[in-house]
Amino acid sequence: MKVLLSAYACEPGRGSEPGVGWNMACQIAKHHQVWVLTSNTHRPAIEAELARHQPPNLNFVYLDPFNWVYDWSYEGKRSQWSVYLHYYLWQIWAYFIARRLHQEMSFDVAHHITYGRYSSPSFLVFLPIPFVWGPVGGAESTPKPFWQDFSTRAKVYETLRNLLRWVGELDPFVHLSARKSTAAIVTTPETATRLKVFGAKRIEFLPGQTGINQQEFAHLEKLPLSSDESSDESVIRFVSIGRLLHWKGFHLGIKAFAQTGLDQSEYWIIGEGPERERLEELANQLGIADRTFFLGRISREQTFHTLAKCHVVVHPALHDFSPTVCLEAMVARRPVVCLNLGGPAIQITEETGFKIHAQTPDQAVNDMAKAMTLLAKDPDLRLRMGQAGQKRVREAFSWESKGQFFAQLYKEISTQDKSYVKLG
Repeated sequence: MKVLLSAYACEPGRGSEPGVGWNMACQIAKHHQVWVLTSNTHRPAIEAELARHQPPNLNFVYLDPFNWVYDWSYEGKRSQWSVYLHYYLWQIWAYFIARRLHQEMSFDVAHHITYGRYSSPSFLVFLPIPFVWGPVGGAESTPKPFWQDFSTRAKVYETLRNLLRWVGELDPFVHLSARKSTAAIVTTPETATRLKVFGAKRIEFLPGQTGINQQEFAHLEKLPLSSDESSDESVIRFVSIGRLLHWKGFHLGIKAFAQTGLDQSEYWIIGEGPERERLEELANQLGIADRTFFLGRISREQTFHTLAKCHVVVHPALHDFSPTVCLEAMVARRPVVCLNLGGPAIQITEETGFKIHAQTPDQAVNDMAKAMTLLAKDPDLRLRMGQAGQKRVREAFSWESKGQFFAQLYKEISTQDKSYVKLG
């Protein structure tokens, strides 16, 4: 079977969206012949990887609208409008390239995998072949009570994000993407609700857009439960990993850490971003600056090495539809403390960590502090949750399982009625 993938973000050795695109493409290529449409910004890394190892059945086509190459990895430093504009134009460009390729190759299935936003269309739906949309998410929102802690810049961001979603929901091509899709894959209940409103005929739930491949799993599962390099094993270390953005909720983690009152403890924060200064000032105000360490942006390998020295992962994101960090923590047998919102609420179970209800900031901080204290004082609980987390990822979140899921889906939809109307 010949499969055409739309992967705006796709790059080896990366997390987040680029990692999703690359790993999904590699896994699907184990079962079918795959052609991947992606941006030129990922071309150097992809070609370097292909020079080392060429996976069978995997081909890449690079494109950008009007030769406008946009490095989306710097999204946090650029206008949200410019990101969406480039992505939208890229989708239109991808359709015309795909139409020409289809005339030459006669694809059996078209599939859009990244960016996975429910409020942005994929024009591949207009190809005269079955179309799979997703995994998609993005319908998750920050609960209004949590806006009170945001800076003016953060409030503008949230307002703009809601506006962009609203504008997207008015786009007739978004509705057509939903209605004409053979199958729409969602990662959260919030997104499933919106696609039902748009008229999607078949909605499949996939628990998480991201996954862990065998190589990463093998590396993470070997991480020790406590660092051999630590001179004081009585010190409990909490860690948060991600870009320092307001919606990641790290300010809630810092407040909760301060509230635990655990003297023999530390809070490590890995990542860089516009909120760093505010977070450092918050730690100083709460009197925990001497036990809160900002490690900045470090390599993936350094991140894993740092994770080996920590005991609990804190990921209090306010809207995050499929974070990789929670999966990596579980494979490394670290319990996770998160909010009961978006993707983490699907990834984490009562057996693998604590999902904190997000009613108000004070309530969430109080409950997070209780969970962190309990985990700090109960090593057996940490062990049980860590083992359960590793088992959950192996069974439900491996890239291999996702590849098998889509291989089966393609086989199923290819046998359905193919009376598709070619538009455009």
